[in-house]
Amino acid sequence: MLWVLFSLCICVLSLILFYYPRIRRENEPPLDKGVIPWLGHALAFQKDVAKFLCRMKEKHGDVFTVCAAGNFVTVLLDTQSFDAVLNDNVHLDFSRSRQQLIKRVFGLQLPGVEPAAERTLMETHFRGVCLSEINRSMSAHIQEILLRHLSGQSDWRQEGLFSLCYSLLFRAGYLTLFETTEDVAAIYREFRKFDHLLSKLARRSLQGGESQTAHSSRERLWELLSPSNEHNGDGEWGSWQRNYQCFLQEEGVDADMQRRALLLQLWTTQCNAGPAAFWLLGFLLTHPEAKEAVQSEMRGLRLEDSSPQQTPSMARAKKTHGTPVLDSVLKETLRLTAAGMISRDVVKDKVLHMVNGQEYRLRRGDKVCLFPFLSPQMDPEIHREPQIFKYDRFLNEDLTAREDFYKDGRRLKYFTMPWGAGSNMCVGKDFAVTTIKEFVLLMLTHLDLEVCDPEAHVPPFNPSRYGFGMLQPQGDLLVRYRPKRMTSS
Repeated sequence: MLWVLFSLCICVLSLILFYYPRIRRENEPPLDKGVIPWLGHALAFQKDVAKFLCRMKEKHGDVFTVCAAGNFVTVLLDTQSFDAVLNDNVHLDFSRSRQQLIKRVFGLQLPGVEPAAERTLMETHFRGVCLSEINRSMSAHIQEILLRHLSGQSDWRQEGLFSLCYSLLFRAGYLTLFETTEDVAAIYREFRKFDHLLSKLARRSLQGGESQTAHSSRERLWELLSPSNEHNGDGEWGSWQRNYQCFLQEEGVDADMQRRALLLQLWTTQCNAGPAAFWLLGFLLTHPEAKEAVQSEMRGLRLEDSSPQQTPSMARAKKTHGTPVLDSVLKETLRLTAAGMISRDVVKDKVLHMVNGQEYRLRRGDKVCLFPFLSPQMDPEIHREPQIFKYDRFLNEDLTAREDFYKDGRRLKYFTMPWGAGSNMCVGKDFAVTTIKEFVLLMLTHLDLEVCDPEAHVPPFNPSRYGFGMLQPQGDLLVRYRPKRMTSS
């Protein structure tokens, strides 16, 4: 017993000696180590990072360094100075933290795969001619799945909107990129269980039976995504999955790591579209003026589609590109609900040059983070009443896209950042935008859709999802829907 107490005392003393020598040096950002040695602010970070960083900003300003579980993290919330981080590939490194995270969450290690080569492959599929093919395939799958879901239904049906959107878009996305109907329902069930615990898995905060559930779902997904269980598609274009597997094989990745890599890509490609569509439809259903504005725009599109000069491809392009009101609604939705975090490791001592002329020194071994959800997206100096959904926030009076946002008299380069920025801008942005808009337009075209409670609001955010892309709701929004009864003109 005495030996155990002695060991504990030694550990505590070691932590204190390790922790307290860190003092703020000249020209370094304000330092906030918290009360508990080594642990620092880790618990507040895990519980609600947005609320914690708001509190730190009020206390220290737009630049500060905090301790969290032995790591010293400098947080930069000055939007106008973001490029000093985003464009620095000499003093800052993106890949280290990413590799550690995917190993922890997905059990994946790809030491021989160059991130630049992998990104080039993704760009090949999600841009240019291949993007058109993927969009066409995704559109067909969304329509097929939605119509099948409505088959035989004539009366009202009640369902949670989040569950409905996530289920339909996941299945369409999976069939588009993975090109197989085998075990789609089983994959979706396991994916939802895994995704529900992913943020806790990443933060090492699983409790009780959650660890067993997370690891069991992950192993089951590895099994379901095993290359031996997949079929090669017969599409005219080389499928994303097939080419990605060929890329991994050429890089010398074994079969076990291939299926783990497929799980990472499954989550990356499918974790955001469903939640984004949920929030967009949720805002429309709880803001009648916004819904009417979008439906009025849709009526105009239908009149144009009836023209004999309109080909199907022209009509599809109109619906996804000629919708300024819906574009503004989507941008506003993402401003309110996209909450990814941009993180870099400081690999060389760096001087951070701020746009106002101030300079801060960053230490090698620390981390630096941007949290665009707080700034610019929720900054009241950039967006008036940032907590409120305004469907026309990104529209000019002539229905052109508004891009002139200012702070401190300067026009901003970054006024909303749901897709990241710089060299790490989301490769699948165009595909995701087209998918979300196509899905929303189809839902509003084919369904009578309304909230069950006319006084309902969209549910609050699940704070554990801050830092992991699109936020997810705590609870759901109960809606009722039925196939739209077409009337003859």
